[in-house]
Amino acid sequence: MVESDWKPVRDLGFDDSACLEVGHIVGLFNYLTRLADGFGLKLDRQTEEAGKSRSALTRPE
Repeated sequence: MVESDWKPVRDLGFDDSACLEVGHIVGLFNYLTRLADGFGLKLDRQTEEAGKSRSALTRPE
């Protein structure tokens, strides 16, 4: 990434500290996704269906 990649985030009012937090969160999700793929983990049925239909997950009652 270069400085201009952060412009949309900065335009929303994010300062250096907030940008650092965004970077950490994105990095963590990247790591966890790669780890899950490496272990061959699969999504549960409800999550997979929500992804295919682009609908929100809901908690079972």
